[in-house]
Amino acid sequence: MSRPALLAALLSLVTFVTGCGDEALPPLPDSPSYVLTEAEGRPAQVYVPRDYDPATQYPLVVLLHGYGAGGGAQNLYFGLSNQTTAQQFILLVPNGTRDSTGTSFWNSDPRISGETVDDVAYLRRLLAEAQANFRVDPQRVYLFGHSNGGFMSYRMACEAPDVITAIASLNGMPPEDASECTPELPVSVLQIHGTADDTVLYDGRATDDGLGYPSAPVAVERFAEAAGCNLDASEEGEALDLDDALPGNETVVLEYEQGCDRGLGAALWTMEGGGHLPVRSDTFVPSVLTWLKRHTR
Repeated sequence: MSRPALLAALLSLVTFVTGCGDEALPPLPDSPSYVLTEAEGRPAQVYVPRDYDPATQYPLVVLLHGYGAGGGAQNLYFGLSNQTTAQQFILLVPNGTRDSTGTSFWNSDPRISGETVDDVAYLRRLLAEAQANFRVDPQRVYLFGHSNGGFMSYRMACEAPDVITAIASLNGMPPEDASECTPELPVSVLQIHGTADDTVLYDGRATDDGLGYPSAPVAVERFAEAAGCNLDASEEGEALDLDDALPGNETVVLEYEQGCDRGLGAALWTMEGGGHLPVRSDTFVPSVLTWLKRHTR
């Protein structure tokens, strides 16, 4: 990402967080977009490839924003809709609601938030609406969430594995207590996490009441095991450059692909020295989309 583009993206993200809202953000120009409105009256932006063909099924990726941000702001920051267009995805960009402090959020754990909004039910309805209006491949439905959106992605993997195929979580975690996550179907998981993240700790946070979260390696191993993968046969992949604020290929890749049930897998991408929101490189989003696309139901 060039310095002017990065500054513009950061400014847009800060503008949203300070209260201007998604409606103040222009849509990204490189893909035609539509709005879905039926699911609980919460509009969600949809981006389709320019050469969209109703006779072709497309993979769908849903962007779940972080706490205090919004779908439009994070789409702009990651440049996601431009990349999904290039890789022949349909992109769905919804927004959470406001919590009791007036901050935008996903209700990833009602035990912690104390809020009653059912975002699992909302996302189920939104996915159903997308599939009713667009040619979505039901075997390739993916979630990509940052922070609170990553936590929400894990909640969907735990409670709604029948409607999603895989998740990519950037600095978000599943619940600490494994008994709170007992999915009926396995889901492929990509965990991307910075070792210097001081908001959601790489090494996890244990609590006496079970409301913390595991370490990034434990989270991935848990889902890899559920997918039937051989935990003793993990493989280190080629290092990646995901964060332009860090030198070289800072991201260590650990893959669980051996012995997994058909189409499934898990991976941990560790950004050495990375913080909570990376200065995403030009290869960040393409790498995530490529990993997701490899996994099917």
